Parts: sequence; C-alpha cells; structure tokens
Amino acid sequence: MVQPLVTAETDVPVAFHNTVVPVTLPAFYTTQGQPLVPSGDIFKVLANTPIDWQRFQNDLNSLTPGHEVQLIATGAIARNFRNGYIGTYTAGMDHDFGKVKLNVSYVGTAGIHLASIFSPNGYAGADPAFARYTQFDAAGHATGGFGAEGIMTTGAHSSYNALQTSLTKNSARLGLSFQASYTFSKSIDDTSYAPGAGPATAGVISQTLPQNPLDSAADKGPSTFDVTHAFSLNLIQSLPFERVSFFQPLGEKLTKGWLLLNITTISSGLPFSVYSGIQQTGAGAGGTDRPDLVTQPDFSTSRTIREDYFGRGVDNTSFFDIPINVPGGTGPNDGRFGTLGRDTFRGPGFRDYDVALI
Repeated sequence: MVQPLVTAETDVPVAFHNTVVPVTLPAFYTTQGQPLVPSGDIFKVLANTPIDWQRFQNDLNSLTPGHEVQLIATGAIARNFRNGYIGTYTAGMDHDFGKVKLNVSYVGTAGIHLASIFSPNGYAGADPAFARYTQFDAAGHATGGFGAEGIMTTGAHSSYNALQTSLTKNSARLGLSFQASYTFSKSIDDTSYAPGAGPATAGVISQTLPQNPLDSAADKGPSTFDVTHAFSLNLIQSLPFERVSFFQPLGEKLTKGWLLLNITTISSGLPFSVYSGIQQTGAGAGGTDRPDLVTQPDFSTSRTIREDYFGRGVDNTSFFDIPINVPGGTGPNDGRFGTLGRDTFRGPGFRDYDVALI
C-alpha cells in the first residue's frame, strides 16, 4: 500500500491545490531489476520479495515538483514480535457480620510483552541525531533513505495493584438490602494503547507517541484509564407506610409497596498530560513534547470561572517552562525534552447520585 504524502522542508514549501491532482507513482522493481508486478496482479507477488527502494525513491523524486527528496515512511511489525501475557495474583478474605458479608482482597496484575510502537528513525522531519536511517548532506538536508518508521513491538509493560473491598446485605430484615464497594488502585504502564504505527484513540482517551522516540520507557506513568479511588453503592429500602398510624387511614392501596432506590457512584479523576505544542528537539514533529514543571497547579472546579481548572486564567502557562534555546539543544528550536512526566495531572472527579421513590 502506498499513501502519497509530501512533507515540507524548512526552506521548501509544498504547493497548495484546491482541486484534486492526479497522482502518478513510479513502478516498483526488485533488487534484480525486474518489475515487481509484471502481470499487474499484486496478489501474485511472492512473500518477502526484496524491493529496490532506492530506485523507487529516485524515480519518485524525479516526478516530484522541484525534484525534492521524498523519504519512505514505513509501518511494520517487528521480526521478534511475540505474544504478550498477563499474570494475576490475589489474596483475600470473607467474613459475615450477621446478615452482612464483608470481602477484602488484594489484586495485582502484570502485563508482559505488551504491544507498543517503536520509532527507531524519529518522527517526521527528524534531525540526523535521531534519524539514523535517513541520508543527509553536509547542510543537514535529507537526501534519501527512510523517513518516519513505526514498528509494532512487544516492549511495553504494565502493572495494576488494588485493594478491593465490598459490603453486601441481601436479607429482607428491616426492608434493607445493599451492595457497596470501594477500590483503591494504581495502574502504571508506558503506553495504554497501541493499535498500529501512529497516534490512536481508545474510547474518548487520546493516546500519543512517546516524547522521546528512542526511549519509550521514559513515558512510564499512570495509565490513561487509571482511577485511584472508586466507590459505588446500590441500595433498596422498603418503606412500610402501611404500618405508620398516621398513614393508615389512606388504605393499603396507597401506603403499601413503596421502595426507596439509590445508586451512587464516586470516583477520582483520570490522568492527563500537558504538552508544549511546539517541536522542542530534533526528534521530529511527533507533537508529544512536554514542558518543564515550574510550580504545581492548584486544581479546582469551584472557582468563579469553572473552566479555569489550573487557577491562573490567561496566565496558566506560568506553571510551565518550555526548554528551548538551551545550550546543547537540538532541532529548529535548539531545545531538549521536557521533564514533566506523562499523565502527571488528574482531571476532576466524578460524582453521580441517582435516587428513586417508587
């Protein structure tokens, strides 16, 4: 599969067209100089047939306006890709207090050899220090080779540790039955979702590539779905109004069979990351560079302007410093990677109370 994509260099603009421009691609050849698909049927190409990428790249450059170099971007699965697995360990106890049952458990899991994306050649537009498989001239302009590479590997790891408790009463005594549960947990990983060679989305939680494409382990932090505290309560209480002398004149048709129902859910907020929004280093345009943290924000949703979660309004950027124009920096902004971790902060908690009288 070939997806035509033209990337602008610093001093080479990309022409804009408001109409569809027909795309003409050069033919593919094997390393022996033979047409890769002589019959036109791609399904007849033998597996693992070597392709002369350099010839294709040269032919592609000749068809590009201005004959600018078009680097080959690839997405692949690592040769040593293996099945991951999850180990689970738990210990718990149950105890009855009359009609009430208490359960307390420790639950732990570890995810081993989980899928992740490795970018050995940096991101789009990476400098020579990060793009090891790109050819550059003395001025630092790309002259050939590969561009961004997204390799699906099994180098990710995750862990989950939790104290899980529950309290249950199902008997009809006093007309009360309920089930309450509380979980105190921590989920840590270096990537929470990796479906393919690029940024992805799991539900409504945005996923990004590592800040440093050559060191994905540095992105180890709370999982994007980590919830520290979670409490839930389901309750049913019968209301025997027919036994109350004040209501008895109304008759059982109006006073008997009433129930009070309650569902309560309370949980702490989900983690989120803060990004600088600019390319800090020569790693390329990954869009995941993070700043340095200057001072810890005072998060709250109870301010006059409720959306001002950080607390300083238009001056919220003062919580951070973007490390650019520093000695030894790389990239167009002479910067370095920020020290702020992945998923460092947490969003507002969730509280839901549902009550019904039936």
